[in-house]
Amino acid sequence: MSTDAELAELVGRRPDPRLGGEHVNRLPESVGRPAPPPRDPRRGAITALGATLTGATLVGGIVMIALGLLTGAGWPVPALGALLVATHWGWVHVAEITANSLESSCHRELLAGNGRWLDRVEPYARFSVRTEVGEDGSILIERIAHHPTPVGADRFSFAVEIETRELRSGEEPSAAVAERAELMRRQAAADTERERTRYEAAADAYRLAALESEDEQQRRAAVRAASQALSDQINANLREPPLVE
Repeated sequence: MSTDAELAELVGRRPDPRLGGEHVNRLPESVGRPAPPPRDPRRGAITALGATLTGATLVGGIVMIALGLLTGAGWPVPALGALLVATHWGWVHVAEITANSLESSCHRELLAGNGRWLDRVEPYARFSVRTEVGEDGSILIERIAHHPTPVGADRFSFAVEIETRELRSGEEPSAAVAERAELMRRQAAADTERERTRYEAAADAYRLAALESEDEQQRRAAVRAASQALSDQINANLREPPLVE
Protein backbone atom coordinates (compact mmCIF):
# COMPACT_ATOMS: atom_id res chain seq x y z
CA MET A 1 0.00 0.00 0.00
CA SER A 2 1.33 3.43 -0.93
CA THR A 3 1.93 5.89 1.90
CA ASP A 4 0.14 9.21 2.26
CA ALA A 5 3.35 11.01 1.29
CA GLU A 6 3.63 8.95 -1.90
CA LEU A 7 0.01 9.70 -2.77
CA ALA A 8 0.57 13.40 -2.20
CA GLU A 9 3.53 13.26 -4.57
CA LEU A 10 1.40 11.66 -7.30
CA VAL A 11 -1.74 13.77 -7.11
CA GLY A 12 -2.09 16.13 -10.04
CA ARG A 13 0.46 14.33 -12.22
CA ARG A 14 -0.31 13.26 -15.78
CA PRO A 15 0.75 9.97 -17.41
CA ASP A 16 4.14 9.80 -19.07
CA PRO A 17 3.48 9.91 -22.86
CA ARG A 18 5.76 6.88 -23.24
CA LEU A 19 3.06 4.78 -21.58
CA GLY A 20 1.19 5.11 -24.86
CA GLY A 21 4.20 3.87 -26.83
CA GLU A 22 7.47 2.27 -25.84
CA HIS A 23 6.39 1.74 -22.20
CA VAL A 24 2.88 0.50 -22.97
CA ASN A 25 3.61 -2.84 -21.28
CA ARG A 26 3.90 -0.99 -17.97
CA LEU A 27 0.21 -0.11 -18.09
CA PRO A 28 -2.06 -2.29 -15.96
CA GLU A 29 -4.18 -4.65 -18.05
CA SER A 30 -7.31 -3.27 -16.40
CA VAL A 31 -6.94 0.15 -18.03
CA GLY A 32 -6.73 -1.31 -21.54
CA ARG A 33 -4.40 -0.28 -24.33
CA PRO A 34 -4.35 2.68 -26.73
CA ALA A 35 -5.56 1.98 -30.25
CA PRO A 36 -2.52 1.17 -32.41
CA PRO A 37 -2.29 3.32 -35.55
CA PRO A 38 -2.47 1.35 -38.80
CA ARG A 39 0.87 0.90 -40.47
CA ASP A 40 1.46 3.32 -43.32
CA PRO A 41 1.98 1.37 -46.57
CA ARG A 42 4.73 3.83 -47.52
CA ARG A 43 6.86 2.83 -44.53
CA GLY A 44 8.19 -0.28 -46.27
CA ALA A 45 9.28 1.65 -49.35
CA ILE A 46 10.88 4.40 -47.25
CA THR A 47 12.72 1.85 -45.10
CA ALA A 48 13.93 -0.01 -48.19
CA LEU A 49 15.15 3.25 -49.73
CA GLY A 50 17.01 4.09 -46.53
CA ALA A 51 18.68 0.68 -46.51
CA THR A 52 19.63 1.05 -50.18
CA LEU A 53 21.14 4.48 -49.64
CA THR A 54 22.98 3.17 -46.59
CA GLY A 55 24.56 0.36 -48.60
CA ALA A 56 25.32 2.59 -51.58
CA THR A 57 26.93 5.23 -49.35
CA LEU A 58 29.09 2.62 -47.62
CA VAL A 59 30.23 0.99 -50.86
CA GLY A 60 30.78 4.34 -52.55
CA GLY A 61 32.84 5.58 -49.64
CA ILE A 62 35.04 2.49 -49.65
CA VAL A 63 35.55 2.78 -53.42
CA MET A 64 36.54 6.44 -53.12
CA ILE A 65 39.04 5.64 -50.36
CA ALA A 66 40.56 2.86 -52.45
CA LEU A 67 40.76 5.00 -55.60
CA GLY A 68 42.29 7.88 -53.73
CA LEU A 69 44.98 5.69 -52.21
CA LEU A 70 45.72 3.69 -55.36
CA THR A 71 45.70 6.50 -57.91
CA GLY A 72 47.30 9.20 -55.80
CA ALA A 73 44.37 11.54 -56.48
CA GLY A 74 45.13 13.55 -53.38
CA TRP A 75 43.57 13.76 -49.96
CA PRO A 76 40.09 15.19 -50.92
CA VAL A 77 38.89 11.95 -52.55
CA PRO A 78 39.76 9.52 -49.74
CA ALA A 79 38.67 12.11 -47.18
CA LEU A 80 35.25 12.35 -48.81
CA GLY A 81 35.11 8.56 -48.96
CA ALA A 82 35.91 8.33 -45.24
CA LEU A 83 33.16 10.86 -44.52
CA LEU A 84 30.64 8.77 -46.47
CA VAL A 85 31.67 5.60 -44.62
CA ALA A 86 31.45 7.34 -41.25
CA THR A 87 27.96 8.71 -41.92
CA HIS A 88 26.37 5.92 -43.96
CA TRP A 89 24.10 4.81 -41.07
CA GLY A 90 22.50 8.23 -41.10
CA TRP A 91 20.24 7.19 -43.97
CA VAL A 92 18.60 4.57 -41.75
CA HIS A 93 17.73 7.24 -39.17
CA VAL A 94 16.52 9.64 -41.86
CA ALA A 95 14.22 6.93 -43.25
CA GLU A 96 12.87 6.09 -39.79
CA ILE A 97 12.23 9.75 -38.94
CA THR A 98 10.55 10.33 -42.30
CA ALA A 99 8.29 7.29 -41.91
CA ASN A 100 7.33 8.26 -38.34
CA SER A 101 6.58 11.80 -39.45
CA LEU A 102 4.31 10.58 -42.26
CA GLU A 103 2.44 8.22 -39.93
CA SER A 104 2.02 10.94 -37.32
CA SER A 105 0.58 13.37 -39.85
CA CYS A 106 -1.79 10.75 -41.31
CA HIS A 107 -3.02 9.52 -37.94
CA ARG A 108 -3.05 12.81 -36.05
CA GLU A 109 -6.66 12.41 -34.86
CA LEU A 110 -6.07 8.86 -33.69
CA LEU A 111 -2.92 9.85 -31.82
CA ALA A 112 -4.74 12.81 -30.25
CA GLY A 113 -7.51 10.45 -29.13
CA ASN A 114 -4.93 8.10 -27.64
CA GLY A 115 -3.43 11.03 -25.78
CA ARG A 116 -6.81 11.98 -24.32
CA TRP A 117 -7.42 8.34 -23.37
CA LEU A 118 -4.05 8.11 -21.66
CA ASP A 119 -4.67 11.32 -19.69
CA ARG A 120 -7.66 9.63 -18.04
CA VAL A 121 -5.40 7.02 -16.41
CA GLU A 122 -5.00 7.97 -12.76
CA PRO A 123 -1.88 7.33 -10.65
CA TYR A 124 -2.97 4.74 -8.14
CA ALA A 125 -1.77 1.16 -7.71
CA ARG A 126 -3.48 -1.70 -9.51
CA PHE A 127 -3.25 -5.38 -8.60
CA SER A 128 -4.08 -8.37 -10.75
CA VAL A 129 -3.65 -12.13 -10.85
CA ARG A 130 -2.58 -14.24 -13.81
CA THR A 131 -2.09 -17.96 -14.27
CA GLU A 132 0.27 -19.91 -16.49
CA VAL A 133 0.26 -23.62 -17.25
CA GLY A 134 3.60 -25.42 -17.29
CA GLU A 135 4.63 -28.23 -19.62
CA ASP A 136 4.25 -30.72 -16.76
CA GLY A 137 0.67 -29.62 -16.13
CA SER A 138 1.52 -27.49 -13.10
CA ILE A 139 -0.17 -24.12 -12.72
CA LEU A 140 1.69 -20.97 -11.72
CA ILE A 141 -0.41 -18.28 -10.03
CA GLU A 142 1.16 -14.83 -9.89
CA ARG A 143 -0.02 -11.64 -8.24
CA ILE A 144 1.12 -8.58 -10.24
CA ALA A 145 1.34 -5.03 -8.86
CA HIS A 146 1.55 -1.87 -10.96
CA HIS A 147 2.84 0.89 -8.68
CA PRO A 148 2.71 4.51 -9.94
CA THR A 149 6.06 6.26 -9.81
CA PRO A 150 6.87 9.97 -10.33
CA VAL A 151 8.57 10.92 -13.60
CA GLY A 152 10.04 14.39 -13.99
CA ALA A 153 8.24 17.37 -12.55
CA ASP A 154 4.61 16.54 -13.39
CA ARG A 155 4.36 13.06 -14.93
CA PHE A 156 4.07 9.50 -13.68
CA SER A 157 4.69 6.01 -14.96
CA PHE A 158 4.18 2.53 -13.52
CA ALA A 159 6.66 0.08 -12.02
CA VAL A 160 5.64 -3.54 -12.50
CA GLU A 161 6.32 -6.00 -9.68
CA ILE A 162 5.49 -9.68 -9.26
CA GLU A 163 4.48 -9.74 -5.61
CA THR A 164 3.80 -13.45 -5.10
CA ARG A 165 4.17 -16.72 -7.02
CA GLU A 166 2.38 -19.92 -6.17
CA LEU A 167 3.15 -23.10 -8.09
CA ARG A 168 0.37 -25.68 -7.93
CA SER A 169 0.96 -29.26 -8.95
CA GLY A 170 -0.92 -30.66 -11.92
CA GLU A 171 -2.08 -33.48 -9.66
CA GLU A 172 -3.85 -31.07 -7.34
CA PRO A 173 -7.65 -30.97 -7.80
CA SER A 174 -8.55 -28.34 -10.40
CA ALA A 175 -11.37 -27.06 -8.22
CA ALA A 176 -8.92 -26.26 -5.42
CA VAL A 177 -6.56 -24.44 -7.80
CA ALA A 178 -9.44 -22.47 -9.34
CA GLU A 179 -10.73 -21.53 -5.88
CA ARG A 180 -7.30 -20.32 -4.82
CA ALA A 181 -6.88 -18.24 -8.00
CA GLU A 182 -10.34 -16.73 -7.58
CA LEU A 183 -9.62 -15.88 -3.95
CA MET A 184 -6.41 -14.10 -5.00
CA ARG A 185 -8.29 -12.23 -7.74
CA ARG A 186 -10.92 -11.01 -5.30
CA GLN A 187 -8.18 -9.82 -2.93
CA ALA A 188 -6.39 -8.06 -5.78
CA ALA A 189 -9.63 -6.34 -6.81
CA ALA A 190 -10.29 -5.27 -3.22
CA ASP A 191 -6.75 -3.90 -2.87
CA THR A 192 -7.12 -1.99 -6.14
CA GLU A 193 -10.42 -0.49 -5.00
CA ARG A 194 -8.83 0.52 -1.70
CA GLU A 195 -6.00 2.30 -3.53
CA ARG A 196 -8.47 3.99 -5.88
CA THR A 197 -10.53 5.25 -2.94
CA ARG A 198 -7.45 6.56 -1.14
CA TYR A 199 -6.21 8.30 -4.27
CA GLU A 200 -9.59 9.92 -4.99
CA ALA A 201 -9.76 11.19 -1.43
CA ALA A 202 -6.29 12.69 -1.79
CA ALA A 203 -7.20 14.15 -5.22
CA ASP A 204 -10.38 15.73 -3.84
CA ALA A 205 -8.41 17.32 -1.01
CA TYR A 206 -5.84 18.57 -3.53
CA ARG A 207 -8.49 20.10 -5.79
CA LEU A 208 -10.23 21.75 -2.83
CA ALA A 209 -6.94 23.21 -1.62
CA ALA A 210 -6.19 24.45 -5.15
CA LEU A 211 -9.60 26.13 -5.36
CA GLU A 212 -9.16 27.72 -1.97
CA SER A 213 -5.73 28.92 -2.99
CA GLU A 214 -7.13 30.32 -6.22
CA ASP A 215 -9.92 32.09 -4.35
CA GLU A 216 -7.41 33.55 -1.91
CA GLN A 217 -5.23 34.77 -4.76
CA GLN A 218 -8.23 36.35 -6.43
CA ARG A 219 -9.28 38.00 -3.16
CA ARG A 220 -5.79 39.37 -2.67
CA ALA A 221 -5.69 40.60 -6.27
CA ALA A 222 -9.04 42.38 -5.79
CA VAL A 223 -7.88 43.98 -2.54
CA ARG A 224 -4.63 45.05 -4.20
CA ALA A 225 -6.51 46.57 -7.18
CA ALA A 226 -8.89 48.43 -4.88
CA SER A 227 -6.00 49.75 -2.81
CA GLN A 228 -4.17 50.86 -5.96
CA ALA A 229 -7.25 52.69 -7.23
CA LEU A 230 -7.67 54.44 -3.88
CA SER A 231 -4.00 55.38 -3.85
CA ASP A 232 -4.21 56.78 -7.39
CA GLN A 233 -7.23 58.88 -6.41
CA ILE A 234 -5.49 60.26 -3.32
CA ASN A 235 -2.36 61.10 -5.35
CA ALA A 236 -4.46 62.85 -8.00
CA ASN A 237 -6.18 64.97 -5.35
CA LEU A 238 -2.84 65.92 -3.83
CA ARG A 239 -1.58 67.14 -7.19
CA GLU A 240 -4.63 69.46 -7.68
CA PRO A 241 -4.46 72.99 -6.21
CA PRO A 242 -6.51 73.56 -3.06
CA LEU A 243 -9.90 75.18 -3.41
CA VAL A 244 -10.02 78.94 -2.64
CA GLU A 245 -13.22 80.40 -1.26
